[in-house]
Amino acid sequence: MNKTRELINNVEKIKKGYSTRFLDSKMQLELKNLLKKNEYQIYYPYIDSEKVIFYNNIEPNVSLLEIVTREKLEHREILGTVFSLGLDDSMFGDIIIDGNKYYIYVLDEIKDYFINNLLMIKKVKVNLEERDLSILENYKRKYEEIEIITSSERIDTVISHLIGINRTKIKDFVQSKYIILNYEVVSNTSKKLEIGDIFSIKRYGKYKYLGIIKYTRSGNLIIKIDKYI
Repeated sequence: MNKTRELINNVEKIKKGYSTRFLDSKMQLELKNLLKKNEYQIYYPYIDSEKVIFYNNIEPNVSLLEIVTREKLEHREILGTVFSLGLDDSMFGDIIIDGNKYYIYVLDEIKDYFINNLLMIKKVKVNLEERDLSILENYKRKYEEIEIITSSERIDTVISHLIGINRTKIKDFVQSKYIILNYEVVSNTSKKLEIGDIFSIKRYGKYKYLGIIKYTRSGNLIIKIDKYI
């Protein structure tokens, strides 16, 4: 769906008293700019949710599914398999990895489809079993705090210092669609990161940008980034 049309649809749903589907951080911000504070509430599946649901009178119906397997899985492997089912990312919420357990939040209306169709990840058979939402309500994500020195907040400059590759290589990453910023493929390497931006680099991980801590005497920036564990 066109993003503008999606935004309009979400505003209409909320004003009519209904709930949206799962929203990424960009859509959340756009809705907050268009709605008054008394026109909506926010449903957080757990304390530190990235993807949330806006609603007015009718609280959304959400299910928590555990991906049961004895194999070690990575976030990108689970996400890639979910997308291979042909589902829009508004149909599911955050993927949680808690030790050797794997969970995904889904809209209740699509729960059975997930259970019946998400059968393999990384060539490994998996089972999906519904769990009570309360088991993760106090879950908080775990991060590794990283501080780096960089000359600017441009995403290519930050990534260059973050993972130790030159900016020419980053252009190759962009062309290969390896870099995702706020759930969208990066095409502009000069994009400036803003506080709260979430970005991922294929084979390197997922990160949240926390902003500038201070400046060095030479005028460079010391910035803080959280890496998802």
